[in-house]
Amino acid sequence: MANKKGKSKGPGGNVIAQNKKARFEYHIDESFEAGVVLAGWEVKSLRAGKAQLTDTYILIKNGEAWLLGTHITPLNTASTHEIADPTRTRKLLLHRKEIAKIFSRTQEKGHTCVPLKLYWKDNLVKCELALVTGKKLHDKRATEKDRDWQRQKGRIMREQTKA
Repeated sequence: MANKKGKSKGPGGNVIAQNKKARFEYHIDESFEAGVVLAGWEVKSLRAGKAQLTDTYILIKNGEAWLLGTHITPLNTASTHEIADPTRTRKLLLHRKEIAKIFSRTQEKGHTCVPLKLYWKDNLVKCELALVTGKKLHDKRATEKDRDWQRQKGRIMREQTKA
């Protein structure tokens, strides 16, 4: 079903950028939704889909959550009187209890917090972040094996329906 602007309400229709590497590298324990504090030129760039979440992480400092390493490429039409820093540190908007929970869990060995995706929620930019634990090599191999099997199964099913 489509909303008033014509964008799909489904989970995939409003995604700006995804961190696919995070789903491969980590076991996702718990996820949160956070708002992102942005400048005007950043919003315009995000509308154009110019964002990357690779090698991005979340830092909790002085009771505030920060998004580090996100690359938002400035558009050529960006403001001339403002210097656009594509990798600046951006503040995340979370409840105090959520920040406390993330901070306490990231202090444990092997736990960290990474962003999974940036997406639109009405006219606001949200960041889905997750508390994660690192996968071992054999877990990554199993994930890869399962992905290959799903791909192969899809091919077989398509060939069966054609014949």
